[in-house]
Amino acid sequence: MSKYLIINADDFGMCRGANLAVMDLFKDPASALTSSTIMAPCAWAPEAAQFAKANPELGIGVHWTFTSEWGKYRWAPVGASNTDSLRDEDGFFYHESDQVELNADIDEIEAECRAQIERLKKLGLENPSHVDNHMGSIYGIETGRFELLNVAFDVASDYGLPFRFPKILPDEVFDNTMLEIKVDKEMVKGLLSNIVSYADMKGVAIPDFLIPNEWGGPQDESYDNFKEYIYELYRHFPDGAVTETYMHPSLETDDLKGTTGAWQRRVWEYQILKDPQTRQHIESLGFKLINYRDLAKMKK
Repeated sequence: MSKYLIINADDFGMCRGANLAVMDLFKDPASALTSSTIMAPCAWAPEAAQFAKANPELGIGVHWTFTSEWGKYRWAPVGASNTDSLRDEDGFFYHESDQVELNADIDEIEAECRAQIERLKKLGLENPSHVDNHMGSIYGIETGRFELLNVAFDVASDYGLPFRFPKILPDEVFDNTMLEIKVDKEMVKGLLSNIVSYADMKGVAIPDFLIPNEWGGPQDESYDNFKEYIYELYRHFPDGAVTETYMHPSLETDDLKGTTGAWQRRVWEYQILKDPQTRQHIESLGFKLINYRDLAKMKK
């Protein structure tokens, strides 16, 4: 039975450390990375977009960004006007996803989605492979404002791009701290078929499963623990499906350390994707590594 795995590097363009890590992983044929998405509002997006321009065959897309979560390093909307509902009191994006859901004007969300794609196209990402969403801020899963998802699918459809949203939500994903689904499980499950049908109607390719790794257990204590945890996690990914997982790889740089006290996690994520044993382990489990360009072709 065929099974496929997409491993996406989120936050390409957030800082130089992230760029150096993602570019190195893409250049290394032994790495496990298959896709990445660029944060258009961030300072290092131009370099990431130029790398995508020089390597158009790679699966590099747009990381729709509506939150600016760090305390010392902040960013703001790309749009020059009609962005008031997307900004906090300091003019930046809100820190948290629930603030986006509670405050954002739906027309301004749509305009900003388009503006971020257009900025990256102008910077060099001429043919993005897909779109996804930083911190799940327009998924509606914090407060139940699922109309934001319609905007995501509408814009993805207009650009002919796949979008990160799973067709299937097994019970265990509701406890995944990385996904942070805070609305009632039965409500989400009841709406899921409608959401998937809307994606199909709009011609937007989506993966079957979305299963990120988590933190907060023994995997935090050492790289060896993290590696053991990841290998066991991948061992239980579903058969006969396309599963996406994602990481936030970065090199150990001053800008990363100045951004987050949890910088070590991102360095470990780079190291595990760089380790040739990781790709060997994935392939030994029967997975074929693909990117979002492959997914788009498979779903036609």
